[in-house]
Amino acid sequence: MSKISPVTGHYITIEVDGLEYKVFYLENGTGQPLVCQHTAGCHNHQWRDLLEDEEITANYRVIAYDLPRHGKSDPPENTEWWKEEYKLTAEHYVNFILALCDALELKDPLFMGSSFGGNAALQLALRHPDRFAGVLAVEGADYSPGFYLDWWQHPHANAAQVCASGTWDLMAPQSPESDRWKTWFYYSQGSEAFKGDLHFYSVDHDLRDRLGEIDTDRCPVVMLTGEYDYLTTPEDSARTASRIKNGKFIKMPEIGHFPMSENHARFRGHLLEALEMLRNPAAASA
Repeated sequence: MSKISPVTGHYITIEVDGLEYKVFYLENGTGQPLVCQHTAGCHNHQWRDLLEDEEITANYRVIAYDLPRHGKSDPPENTEWWKEEYKLTAEHYVNFILALCDALELKDPLFMGSSFGGNAALQLALRHPDRFAGVLAVEGADYSPGFYLDWWQHPHANAAQVCASGTWDLMAPQSPESDRWKTWFYYSQGSEAFKGDLHFYSVDHDLRDRLGEIDTDRCPVVMLTGEYDYLTTPEDSARTASRIKNGKFIKMPEIGHFPMSENHARFRGHLLEALEMLRNPAAASA
């Protein structure tokens, strides 16, 4: 039986730090905007199940975008981008997210990012607490060193296979096999940007000495990490949350580094708990 999905896709052109980007995003639902960032080297299809989750989209306008150079979002339109190495920085990353939210005229959005997107959530809470009603840092931490490596783009390696295969043991064995293979497949398509994303993840992102500056009265922070994640371990995320005043942490059993695509059915329960924490931070602190 055929079925047309309620999810719609759009392009929007925005300017960030003098660069013009044609950005693709998917959306579904009504209510408070929930802006979703995919993991490094991937694209917005990781959020496929969340975008069609009727309970969540009944209360939230879920927006999942492709970062420039990922998925259906091209590199910048107004520069010879191929003449310089792509190295994502915290400042440009944050400025891009703000510009996208402004262009979509979002009011009191929530931001949720995973992996390097989880780290971006912390950057947003620190730098622009008045722009978001709260952030969800999935598989994020204050510092994630060691993954900005030359061999991600080594000519002797098949970059698509290397990046994709690297996801396999980051996922929980309990996750459905079909979803693990889909997550693997997504990464086989995005290897060119992977190393540049990891420049932010492992080099330019370091909030170890600034977590105390995050004002959760203005921007509540909830962190969620799967027990099978060895890049950003649950201990890393719990430590980070403990150093943020009123920061919250949820450990997710039987989930790995890609919760939204490897096992949405299990992830959604933790996500609903986290969203309730953002809606009612006073109760979450009790």
